[in-house]
Amino acid sequence: MKDRREYDKIQNQESYYTNLTPPITETRNQRSLDLDMLTTEEILTLINTEDHKVALAVAQVIPQITQAVDLITARLETGGRLFYVGAGTSGRLGVLDLAECKPTFGVGSDTVEAIIAGGPGAIIESVEEAEDDFQQGGQELKNRCISKKDAVVGITASGSTPFVLGALSMAKKAQATTIGLACNNNSRIREYADIAIEVVVGPEVLTGSTRMKAGSAQKMVLNMISTTTMVKLGKVYENLMVDMQITNQKLLQRAIRIVQIATGVSAEEAQVLLGSSGRNIKLAIVMGKLEVDLATAQKLLNRGRGFVRKAVTIGLEDR
Repeated sequence: MKDRREYDKIQNQESYYTNLTPPITETRNQRSLDLDMLTTEEILTLINTEDHKVALAVAQVIPQITQAVDLITARLETGGRLFYVGAGTSGRLGVLDLAECKPTFGVGSDTVEAIIAGGPGAIIESVEEAEDDFQQGGQELKNRCISKKDAVVGITASGSTPFVLGALSMAKKAQATTIGLACNNNSRIREYADIAIEVVVGPEVLTGSTRMKAGSAQKMVLNMISTTTMVKLGKVYENLMVDMQITNQKLLQRAIRIVQIATGVSAEEAQVLLGSSGRNIKLAIVMGKLEVDLATAQKLLNRGRGFVRKAVTIGLEDR
Protein backbone atom coordinates (compact mmCIF):
# COMPACT_ATOMS: atom_id res chain seq x y z
CA MET A 1 0.00 0.00 0.00
CA LYS A 2 2.82 2.38 0.88
CA ASP A 3 4.48 1.73 -2.48
CA ARG A 4 1.21 2.44 -4.26
CA ARG A 5 0.75 5.76 -2.45
CA GLU A 6 4.30 6.74 -3.31
CA TYR A 7 3.77 5.77 -6.93
CA ASP A 8 0.54 7.79 -7.17
CA LYS A 9 2.19 10.82 -5.55
CA ILE A 10 5.12 10.80 -7.93
CA GLN A 11 3.04 10.05 -11.01
CA ASN A 12 0.84 13.09 -10.42
CA GLN A 13 3.53 15.47 -11.61
CA GLU A 14 1.10 17.85 -13.31
CA SER A 15 -0.52 18.84 -10.00
CA TYR A 16 2.89 18.87 -8.33
CA TYR A 17 4.23 21.55 -10.67
CA THR A 18 0.93 23.45 -10.71
CA ASN A 19 0.52 23.74 -6.96
CA LEU A 20 4.09 24.52 -6.00
CA THR A 21 6.49 27.28 -6.91
CA PRO A 22 8.49 26.05 -9.92
CA PRO A 23 12.09 25.00 -9.26
CA ILE A 24 14.69 27.68 -9.84
CA THR A 25 15.94 25.86 -12.95
CA GLU A 26 12.53 26.59 -14.53
CA THR A 27 12.34 30.30 -13.63
CA ARG A 28 13.30 33.17 -15.95
CA ASN A 29 16.76 34.68 -15.89
CA GLN A 30 16.31 38.45 -15.58
CA ARG A 31 19.65 39.04 -17.33
CA SER A 32 18.49 37.36 -20.53
CA LEU A 33 14.96 38.72 -20.98
CA ASP A 34 16.06 40.37 -24.24
CA LEU A 35 18.05 37.37 -25.46
CA ASP A 36 16.37 37.43 -28.86
CA MET A 37 17.43 41.04 -29.42
CA LEU A 38 21.11 40.72 -28.54
CA THR A 39 23.97 40.52 -31.03
CA THR A 40 25.83 37.25 -31.47
CA GLU A 41 28.72 38.46 -29.34
CA GLU A 42 26.39 39.75 -26.63
CA ILE A 43 24.60 36.37 -26.43
CA LEU A 44 27.89 34.52 -26.18
CA THR A 45 29.21 36.92 -23.55
CA LEU A 46 26.05 36.51 -21.48
CA ILE A 47 26.21 32.72 -21.66
CA ASN A 48 29.87 32.82 -20.65
CA THR A 49 29.14 35.17 -17.75
CA GLU A 50 26.43 32.84 -16.46
CA ASP A 51 28.72 29.80 -16.92
CA HIS A 52 31.23 31.42 -14.55
CA LYS A 53 28.71 30.85 -11.77
CA VAL A 54 28.81 27.07 -12.18
CA ALA A 55 32.21 26.38 -10.60
CA LEU A 56 31.36 28.66 -7.69
CA ALA A 57 28.12 26.78 -7.09
CA VAL A 58 29.94 23.43 -7.22
CA ALA A 59 32.48 24.72 -4.67
CA GLN A 60 29.63 25.27 -2.21
CA VAL A 61 28.75 21.55 -2.17
CA ILE A 62 32.23 20.04 -1.87
CA PRO A 63 31.41 18.79 1.67
CA GLN A 64 28.49 16.77 0.27
CA ILE A 65 30.57 15.52 -2.67
CA THR A 66 33.24 14.44 -0.17
CA GLN A 67 30.71 12.38 1.77
CA ALA A 68 29.43 10.84 -1.46
CA VAL A 69 32.91 9.85 -2.66
CA ASP A 70 33.81 8.26 0.67
CA LEU A 71 30.59 6.23 0.69
CA ILE A 72 31.03 5.13 -2.93
CA THR A 73 34.67 4.21 -2.37
CA ALA A 74 33.75 2.08 0.64
CA ARG A 75 31.18 0.17 -1.43
CA LEU A 76 33.51 -0.42 -4.38
CA GLU A 77 36.34 -1.53 -2.09
CA THR A 78 34.18 -4.44 -0.95
CA GLY A 79 33.17 -5.50 -4.44
CA GLY A 80 30.07 -3.34 -4.81
CA ARG A 81 28.96 -1.48 -7.91
CA LEU A 82 28.25 2.15 -8.75
CA PHE A 83 25.12 2.98 -10.73
CA TYR A 84 24.35 6.31 -12.39
CA VAL A 85 20.63 6.80 -13.01
CA GLY A 86 19.14 9.71 -14.93
CA ALA A 87 16.80 10.89 -17.67
CA GLY A 88 17.35 13.19 -20.63
CA THR A 89 20.46 15.35 -20.35
CA SER A 90 21.14 14.09 -16.83
CA GLY A 91 21.00 10.48 -17.99
CA ARG A 92 23.31 11.18 -20.92
CA LEU A 93 25.84 12.79 -18.60
CA GLY A 94 25.84 9.61 -16.52
CA VAL A 95 26.43 7.56 -19.66
CA LEU A 96 29.25 9.90 -20.71
CA ASP A 97 31.02 9.57 -17.36
CA LEU A 98 30.64 5.79 -17.49
CA ALA A 99 32.05 5.67 -21.03
CA GLU A 100 35.24 7.36 -19.84
CA CYS A 101 35.73 5.15 -16.77
CA LYS A 102 36.82 2.01 -18.61
CA PRO A 103 39.54 3.49 -20.86
CA THR A 104 40.78 5.89 -18.17
CA PHE A 105 40.66 3.67 -15.09
CA GLY A 106 40.27 0.14 -16.43
CA VAL A 107 36.89 -0.51 -14.79
CA GLY A 108 34.06 -2.20 -16.67
CA SER A 109 30.27 -2.43 -16.36
CA ASP A 110 30.68 -4.94 -13.56
CA THR A 111 31.90 -1.98 -11.45
CA VAL A 112 30.23 1.12 -12.93
CA GLU A 113 27.01 1.18 -14.95
CA ALA A 114 24.75 3.94 -16.26
CA ILE A 115 20.98 3.65 -16.60
CA ILE A 116 19.04 6.16 -18.69
CA ALA A 117 15.25 6.43 -18.81
CA GLY A 118 14.06 5.08 -22.16
CA GLY A 119 17.04 2.76 -22.61
CA PRO A 120 20.07 3.05 -24.91
CA GLY A 121 18.04 4.72 -27.65
CA ALA A 122 17.50 7.72 -25.36
CA ILE A 123 21.21 8.49 -25.49
CA ILE A 124 20.93 9.98 -28.98
CA GLU A 125 17.20 10.68 -29.28
CA SER A 126 14.76 12.17 -26.77
CA VAL A 127 12.38 9.75 -25.02
CA GLU A 128 10.87 12.36 -22.73
CA GLU A 129 7.87 10.37 -21.46
CA ALA A 130 10.16 7.69 -20.02
CA GLU A 131 11.28 9.99 -17.21
CA ASP A 132 7.77 9.98 -15.69
CA ASP A 133 7.82 6.24 -14.91
CA PHE A 134 8.59 5.89 -11.20
CA GLN A 135 8.15 2.12 -11.17
CA GLN A 136 10.44 1.54 -14.16
CA GLY A 137 13.26 3.39 -12.44
CA GLY A 138 13.09 0.94 -9.58
CA GLN A 139 12.65 -2.03 -11.90
CA GLU A 140 15.86 -1.19 -13.75
CA LEU A 141 17.85 -1.59 -10.53
CA LYS A 142 15.85 -4.64 -9.46
CA ASN A 143 16.76 -6.25 -12.80
CA ARG A 144 20.40 -5.68 -11.91
CA CYS A 145 20.02 -7.29 -8.49
CA ILE A 146 20.75 -4.12 -6.55
CA SER A 147 22.06 -4.90 -3.06
CA LYS A 148 23.43 -3.28 0.07
CA LYS A 149 26.93 -3.61 -1.40
CA ASP A 150 26.14 -1.07 -4.13
CA ALA A 151 25.90 2.71 -4.51
CA VAL A 152 23.43 4.63 -6.69
CA VAL A 153 23.79 8.22 -7.91
CA GLY A 154 20.46 9.64 -9.06
CA ILE A 155 20.95 12.58 -11.45
CA THR A 156 18.10 15.03 -12.01
CA ALA A 157 18.34 18.77 -12.54
CA SER A 158 14.90 19.39 -11.05
CA GLY A 159 15.44 16.97 -8.19
CA SER A 160 11.99 15.48 -8.81
CA THR A 161 12.23 13.23 -11.90
CA PRO A 162 10.02 10.17 -11.12
CA PHE A 163 12.25 7.65 -12.93
CA VAL A 164 15.23 8.72 -10.81
CA LEU A 165 13.26 8.86 -7.56
CA GLY A 166 11.90 5.39 -8.26
CA ALA A 167 15.44 4.07 -8.71
CA LEU A 168 16.60 5.68 -5.47
CA SER A 169 13.55 4.32 -3.65
CA MET A 170 14.38 0.78 -4.78
CA ALA A 171 18.04 1.30 -3.86
CA LYS A 172 17.05 2.41 -0.36
CA LYS A 173 14.94 -0.72 0.10
CA ALA A 174 17.97 -2.78 -0.85
CA GLN A 175 20.06 -0.79 1.67
CA ALA A 176 22.37 0.47 -1.07
CA THR A 177 24.06 3.84 -0.62
CA THR A 178 21.92 6.51 -2.28
CA ILE A 179 23.19 9.86 -3.57
CA GLY A 180 21.10 12.51 -5.27
CA LEU A 181 22.55 15.11 -7.65
CA ALA A 182 20.20 18.02 -8.39
CA CYS A 183 20.33 21.72 -9.25
CA ASN A 184 17.57 22.99 -6.99
CA ASN A 185 17.54 23.67 -3.26
CA ASN A 186 15.34 21.58 -0.95
CA SER A 187 14.43 19.30 -3.84
CA ARG A 188 12.40 16.10 -3.46
CA ILE A 189 15.52 14.06 -3.98
CA ARG A 190 16.40 14.74 -0.34
CA GLU A 191 13.65 12.31 0.67
CA TYR A 192 15.31 9.49 -1.25
CA ALA A 193 19.05 10.05 -0.87
CA ASP A 194 21.50 9.46 1.96
CA ILE A 195 23.48 12.39 0.55
CA ALA A 196 21.84 15.17 -1.46
CA ILE A 197 24.19 17.22 -3.64
CA GLU A 198 22.21 20.28 -4.69
CA VAL A 199 24.22 22.55 -6.98
CA VAL A 200 22.13 25.70 -7.29
CA VAL A 201 23.28 27.47 -10.45
CA GLY A 202 20.19 29.65 -10.83
CA PRO A 203 17.92 30.25 -13.84
CA GLU A 204 19.23 29.32 -17.27
CA VAL A 205 19.99 31.89 -19.96
CA LEU A 206 17.42 30.01 -22.07
CA THR A 207 14.55 29.39 -19.66
CA GLY A 208 14.28 25.74 -18.63
CA SER A 209 17.15 24.52 -20.83
CA THR A 210 18.91 22.57 -18.12
CA ARG A 211 21.45 21.21 -20.60
CA MET A 212 23.23 24.52 -20.03
CA LYS A 213 24.36 25.60 -16.52
CA ALA A 214 22.66 22.70 -14.76
CA GLY A 215 24.19 20.23 -17.21
CA SER A 216 27.63 21.79 -16.80
CA ALA A 217 27.32 21.57 -13.02
CA GLN A 218 26.28 17.92 -13.13
CA LYS A 219 29.14 17.10 -15.52
CA MET A 220 31.63 18.76 -13.16
CA VAL A 221 30.32 16.90 -10.11
CA LEU A 222 30.30 13.53 -11.89
CA ASN A 223 33.89 14.13 -13.03
CA MET A 224 34.83 14.90 -9.44
CA ILE A 225 33.05 11.84 -8.06
CA SER A 226 34.44 9.30 -10.51
CA THR A 227 37.99 10.71 -10.63
CA THR A 228 38.34 11.06 -6.87
CA THR A 229 36.84 7.63 -6.24
CA MET A 230 39.30 6.05 -8.66
CA VAL A 231 42.20 7.85 -7.00
CA LYS A 232 41.06 6.44 -3.65
CA LEU A 233 40.89 2.96 -5.21
CA GLY A 234 44.51 3.05 -6.38
CA LYS A 235 43.87 3.72 -10.06
CA VAL A 236 46.29 6.67 -9.98
CA TYR A 237 49.97 7.01 -9.07
CA GLU A 238 51.03 10.59 -8.37
CA ASN A 239 48.78 12.23 -10.97
CA LEU A 240 49.24 9.54 -13.62
CA MET A 241 46.58 7.17 -15.00
CA VAL A 242 48.19 3.84 -14.20
CA ASP A 243 45.18 1.59 -14.88
CA MET A 244 44.59 3.10 -18.32
CA GLN A 245 43.71 0.61 -21.04
CA ILE A 246 46.12 0.57 -23.97
CA THR A 247 43.80 0.12 -26.94
CA ASN A 248 45.46 2.12 -29.73
CA GLN A 249 48.76 3.69 -30.77
CA LYS A 250 48.00 7.04 -29.15
CA LEU A 251 47.38 5.35 -25.80
CA LEU A 252 50.46 3.19 -26.21
CA GLN A 253 52.57 6.33 -26.60
CA ARG A 254 50.82 7.83 -23.56
CA ALA A 255 51.55 4.69 -21.55
CA ILE A 256 55.22 4.85 -22.53
CA ARG A 257 55.36 8.47 -21.36
CA ILE A 258 53.66 7.55 -18.08
CA VAL A 259 56.17 4.79 -17.34
CA GLN A 260 59.02 7.04 -18.42
CA ILE A 261 57.87 9.89 -16.15
CA ALA A 262 57.19 7.64 -13.17
CA THR A 263 60.46 5.72 -13.33
CA GLY A 264 62.93 8.13 -14.91
CA VAL A 265 63.95 5.63 -17.61
CA SER A 266 64.27 6.37 -21.33
CA ALA A 267 61.38 5.95 -23.75
CA GLU A 268 63.02 2.81 -25.13
CA GLU A 269 63.40 1.31 -21.65
CA ALA A 270 59.81 2.24 -20.80
CA GLN A 271 58.62 0.40 -23.89
CA VAL A 272 60.60 -2.69 -22.88
CA LEU A 273 59.11 -2.55 -19.37
CA LEU A 274 55.62 -2.33 -20.81
CA GLY A 275 56.29 -5.29 -23.05
CA SER A 276 57.68 -7.34 -20.17
CA SER A 277 54.69 -6.50 -17.99
CA GLY A 278 52.09 -7.47 -20.58
CA ARG A 279 51.27 -3.79 -21.13
CA ASN A 280 50.37 -3.40 -17.46
CA ILE A 281 51.39 0.15 -16.54
CA LYS A 282 51.36 -0.46 -12.79
CA LEU A 283 53.62 -3.48 -13.03
CA ALA A 284 55.93 -1.70 -15.48
CA ILE A 285 56.38 1.18 -13.02
CA VAL A 286 57.08 -1.10 -10.05
CA MET A 287 59.56 -3.10 -12.14
CA GLY A 288 61.28 0.06 -13.34
CA LYS A 289 61.45 1.89 -10.02
CA LEU A 290 62.68 -1.10 -8.02
CA GLU A 291 64.54 -2.92 -10.79
CA VAL A 292 62.74 -6.18 -10.06
CA ASP A 293 61.29 -8.90 -12.28
CA LEU A 294 57.64 -9.33 -13.17
CA ALA A 295 56.87 -11.94 -10.52
CA THR A 296 58.34 -9.80 -7.74
CA ALA A 297 56.52 -6.70 -8.98
CA GLN A 298 53.23 -8.61 -8.99
CA LYS A 299 53.74 -9.81 -5.41
CA LEU A 300 54.58 -6.28 -4.25
CA LEU A 301 51.54 -4.85 -6.02
CA ASN A 302 49.34 -7.49 -4.40
CA ARG A 303 50.75 -6.63 -0.98
CA GLY A 304 50.09 -2.98 -1.71
CA ARG A 305 46.45 -3.79 -2.60
CA GLY A 306 46.95 -2.46 -6.11
CA PHE A 307 48.44 0.90 -5.06
CA VAL A 308 51.70 1.60 -6.89
CA ARG A 309 53.01 3.95 -4.18
CA LYS A 310 52.40 1.34 -1.48
CA ALA A 311 53.99 -1.40 -3.58
CA VAL A 312 57.15 0.70 -4.13
CA THR A 313 57.35 1.58 -0.44
CA ILE A 314 57.04 -2.07 0.56
CA GLY A 315 59.71 -3.03 -1.96
CA LEU A 316 62.12 -0.43 -0.57
CA GLU A 317 61.43 -1.54 2.99
CA ASP A 318 62.15 -5.17 2.08
CA ARG A 319 65.66 -4.35 0.94
